[in-house]
Amino acid sequence: MKENIIKTKSFLFSIKIVNLYKILSIDKREYVMSKQLLRSGTAIGALVRESEHAESKADFIHKLSIALKDANETEYWLDLLYETRFLDTSTFVVFQQDIKELLKILVSIIKTTKQI
Repeated sequence: MKENIIKTKSFLFSIKIVNLYKILSIDKREYVMSKQLLRSGTAIGALVRESEHAESKADFIHKLSIALKDANETEYWLDLLYETRFLDTSTFVVFQQDIKELLKILVSIIKTTKQI
């Protein structure tokens, strides 16, 4: 069986987001932005999972489009946390690479599915 790359990568990203949230809320005592990051960052994987059992092609595209919006929002919170110095450069770079990769994959899947 072929590996579902977006499913795997979005789940691993969710784990990293949960661990980052723990650091931000416990060590840095940042609660508002980190909670937003937790919500949007973990929603990506949840929506990808939902899309596996979409009722139609349109429903599949819709669920992944929402995942794409959440990925974009997650990128915003990462940028904001970095610019407000809650994230150091090395942490930010790793998460930035991850979210950009997820964004590209989601866009590609949505575009390809619309063409079919």
